[in-house]
Amino acid sequence: MKLRDATSPRWLEVALGDFDATLLDHAHCEKKAAANALSLLQAYPDVPGLPAQMARLAREESAHLAKVLAVAEARGLTLSHDKGDPYAKGLQALLRNPPNERRLDRFLVAAIIEARSHERLELLANALEDPKLRTLYAELAQSEDGHQALFLRLAESLAPKAVVDARLEELLEAEGELVRRLPVRPAVH
Repeated sequence: MKLRDATSPRWLEVALGDFDATLLDHAHCEKKAAANALSLLQAYPDVPGLPAQMARLAREESAHLAKVLAVAEARGLTLSHDKGDPYAKGLQALLRNPPNERRLDRFLVAAIIEARSHERLELLANALEDPKLRTLYAELAQSEDGHQALFLRLAESLAPKAVVDARLEELLEAEGELVRRLPVRPAVH
């Protein structure tokens, strides 16, 4: 999936300038990604293949959380309460209410969030000076790319391709506007 707006170079400067804050936000992102996988499993157990895929995804996201928390702990950081993510909240506000449309939107929004995460974790992987952090972030970025592809495949299993493509286009346009509107902060999103 191609995002409509690339991340501003200013984001990388801010994220690296307060990498500790970015790292702690990243931990919250991984936590929420695991929770989202379980939420989708709870909401849509009847989608063919979804239960096993979401169980695997929740396990993988939890493993990512453990890795990010280990880095945070090694840096003397502790996780605080999650203050929320205006980016994710903005995308969640776009979900439609009729059940079938909402289900499709949930998968497409998850794919978009994973695509943005992939882009930004890759930017960090290429810019971090510590070789271990570079390797970790490159691995995590690659996983995010796989996750966005998984959510797109699930969306495409629910509706005709033309319907999925049209709604994805609408959501990508809205996501681009959201990224342009939100302030740059030391956070993954």
